[in-house]
Amino acid sequence: MSTATITAREANQQFAKVLREVAQGKEFVVTMRGRPVARITPAAEDGTRVPTPEQEAAWQRIRAFARPLGIEKVDREELHKRRP
Repeated sequence: MSTATITAREANQQFAKVLREVAQGKEFVVTMRGRPVARITPAAEDGTRVPTPEQEAAWQRIRAFARPLGIEKVDREELHKRRP
């Protein structure tokens, strides 16, 4: 997946073009005043977010770390649950 950087203004003015390119697998980092503020990435057919290769590798490392601790299922909701 290739990533390009565009300004918020460019993203706004060329939104249809950006969406076409995202549908073909391209990813955009949107900046405001030179600082990254958003990422536009392809979604899966069911509308869920498709993880980047780096994110998928991170999840694999987390799962490998959790298995010896007896944690079989690791998901985002569980990681963010607040403990009393």
